[in-house]
Amino acid sequence: MIVLLSLRKGDRHELLSLKRLIGKKSAGHVHVEMNDLDRTLKEMAFERLVLFQDGAVQLTDRGIRLGEEWRKLLLKKDPVIEVVAGLADGSVTGLVVVLSAFVASLATSAATFAAFLTLTSVAITNFSSFMLGGITEDLADLVNLRALMDYSVSDIPDKMERDKSLALLKHLFTVLHKEIGRSNLQAAAICGTTTFLAGIMPILAYLTLPSPLDIILSLSLVATIAGVFLVRYRSKKTRVHWKVTLFETIMIVTIAVLASLLLGRSL
Repeated sequence: MIVLLSLRKGDRHELLSLKRLIGKKSAGHVHVEMNDLDRTLKEMAFERLVLFQDGAVQLTDRGIRLGEEWRKLLLKKDPVIEVVAGLADGSVTGLVVVLSAFVASLATSAATFAAFLTLTSVAITNFSSFMLGGITEDLADLVNLRALMDYSVSDIPDKMERDKSLALLKHLFTVLHKEIGRSNLQAAAICGTTTFLAGIMPILAYLTLPSPLDIILSLSLVATIAGVFLVRYRSKKTRVHWKVTLFETIMIVTIAVLASLLLGRSL
């Protein structure tokens, strides 16, 4: 796992260089013996995960794919939830603000204040939710994964090798803890920024353009963000037909908007 997380597509390293790279990426927390590294690389070569060529080692296509899957699992390198949540919440917030201002015939100053206050609060809420919730969820997953790995390593018959493996796992998860904290900050920033951008475009169109072009372009922008970008992104990542994703998106956005408008009217 350490080798897969340390190497990327196109990287070529000699054994000593790879050992230094692992030490650099782990900030000195993971100490790898050359004999252990050599044995691990031979096992990975047998499994066609790495390739030895001209005294250097590099990942094969299979190793690259497996490394990317580990990064997605442990470090959340593929921000699917963040982008989906940002596009959905931003488009819904923008649509609710535009429809509320249109129905209530709010003055430009009042509509501007309400729009930016609402959108900013939603974006900040998404940022804090992904930051705190992501850290909590990822650390819980990390604890479970470590327990499973500890149980697997405990079956090693040689006590010295078993203790060495347990110590290595301890240092590995120390490194992963720091990486996960950094990745959660990035995820929260992505979600908050996506939310604000997806909501601000239809709001600005409504506030700056003359009637009836303002409401027409605003609704068109919401339809484009939710009906094209969001649907296409979800369909690509989930590998579900775009018609199914489109139907789900329309239903969710419609329910969210109607609920917001009804609650706002009742108040």
